Amino acid sequence: MHRIELCQQTFYLHPFHAIYWEEQQTLLLADLHLGKAAHFRKGGLPVPATAGDSNWDRLQALLFDIKPARVLFLGDLFHSDYNPVWEELGDLIQQFRAVSFELIPGNHDILEDPYYQSAGLHLHPLTLEIPPFYFTHHPQAEIPEGLYNLCGHIHPSVTLRGGARQSLRLPCFYFGEQQGILPAFGAFTGTANITVRAGDRVFVITSNEVVEVS
Repeated sequence: MHRIELCQQTFYLHPFHAIYWEEQQTLLLADLHLGKAAHFRKGGLPVPATAGDSNWDRLQALLFDIKPARVLFLGDLFHSDYNPVWEELGDLIQQFRAVSFELIPGNHDILEDPYYQSAGLHLHPLTLEIPPFYFTHHPQAEIPEGLYNLCGHIHPSVTLRGGARQSLRLPCFYFGEQQGILPAFGAFTGTANITVRAGDRVFVITSNEVVEVS
């Protein structure tokens, strides 16, 4: 994991597309889109049944290795309407009963509240303040004074270019002056290139490490 300081707090950036906030013993994840493959298969698209398996493997590995007290999902936990993958999420939450699993809903989190309650999830409003941070799913244009916005939704990536016209597009963690954007955790998701400005910090994710780039 790559250690950084943000607002005088300690964070570890994990190559599994997650952040661990040390002072709060909190694991931060965004855009899991669980059940997306099953949702597409239901719609008639030939998506392999194993397309979402790495999500579960990486999530369980994080829970076993880091042992957080709290997991905060920054939106788009589940992709769409109910499908049997939701029951797998409930089973995982029951397996780690000592952990508090919490969700700030995103635009894809459209299930009725009883589904979240029955799974053992604590459902927050669209915003959550834990000073010095302001947690949301969508990046916020207006951020309360004195707080730093941590969010998802964008699925950020950057394109690295070499001297012989080579290029490589990689997912990343992005930290601007007032806002940080987490990469999408879900394996069956796309990415979007972001604009990097002077003073921003970007950490690309390779297969097994997190590397800061300028």
